[in-house]
Amino acid sequence: MKLGELQRMRKFVVATKNKGKLKEIVEILNGMDLEVVSMEQAGVNEDIEECGSTFEENALIKAREVHKQTGELVMADDSGLEVEILNGAPGIYSSRFAGDGASDSDRNNKLLEMLKDVPFEKRKARFVCVIAVILPDSTHFVVRGTFEGYIGLEPVGENGFGYDPLFFLPEYNKTAAQLDASKKHEISHRGKALKLMLAELKGRLEAC
Repeated sequence: MKLGELQRMRKFVVATKNKGKLKEIVEILNGMDLEVVSMEQAGVNEDIEECGSTFEENALIKAREVHKQTGELVMADDSGLEVEILNGAPGIYSSRFAGDGASDSDRNNKLLEMLKDVPFEKRKARFVCVIAVILPDSTHFVVRGTFEGYIGLEPVGENGFGYDPLFFLPEYNKTAAQLDASKKHEISHRGKALKLMLAELKGRLEAC
């Protein structure tokens, strides 16, 4: 497939129902010759079971299912928070950490409770974002981005979503939820993974 064929595509489907995540992806991909749409906008409404044991497996499961139903260029990301002292938890279960139907606040409060006796210097954590892309010919590739920081002692900031208000960045003396959008996109796990994805996609297409 040639680069021009990509540019003539009608849609670039993002396999997520998470509005906060979709908003970030659309902002980061702004300026590309792609019509970025959610899986629901592409006609895929069911929940896709993420039954993999890694971020990579879950991203591929989602991307393959949405590609199967749409035939479009599809990307899916699986992302989450890994806390070192919790042996990498919540990890792939980040969105389900406090149970089905739990809010961001519920998940943040559960994490704070688990870390209540842990001093700040031992609360090192990272966000992980893995993106899987399925091309219209069904070939695929996977990239990974990470974002290093610490779990703060209380939620701070109104920007972002998920665990952002707890994710403290010492070099900025702010949480991820206090960063402006442009800075967050530059340094975040999702921003890094999307840049890697675009570079890989362009390289594959130009090699055809």
